[in-house]
Amino acid sequence: MRNDAPGATVLKRWRQLSALPGGGWIFSKLLGWMVPYSGSVSPRVLLLEPGHARVRIVERRGLRQHLGSVHAIALMNVAEMASGLAMLAALPAGMRGIVTKITIEYFKKGRGVLVAESRCVVPADLAAGEYEYLSDVSDAAGDIVARATVTWKLGPVRE
Repeated sequence: MRNDAPGATVLKRWRQLSALPGGGWIFSKLLGWMVPYSGSVSPRVLLLEPGHARVRIVERRGLRQHLGSVHAIALMNVAEMASGLAMLAALPAGMRGIVTKITIEYFKKGRGVLVAESRCVVPADLAAGEYEYLSDVSDAAGDIVARATVTWKLGPVRE
């Protein structure tokens, strides 16, 4: 196993593809193929840079619950994805992460176009441990629909 920054390849592919017409869509489809469960909400990556990601989902029948709005777990899914992309793109070489806990608060029904945004600071001299990163899911009006706190256990890659 290589000791490169795990997000370096993802970030490189994003930068290559997002510059092309339809490249963001292609990147998002590839990401969904690589991470099938997260891909089940048909996420579209809108922005990816170290420590910052925005990911969009669009309400559709397959994401709705019995009340006619986007299911709570679909919102959690996209919030976790935004958090993971932001964190992964910022990880220094030789470090990796895994989710150990997610808490989420729901403020209103999720309908229409929903965007999860996460910003995180990952220091270059990162010490192994648990780190919490926030991810907000907003609707087209800019109202926060849900806020997730994603706890990541970050530590060295083991060969």
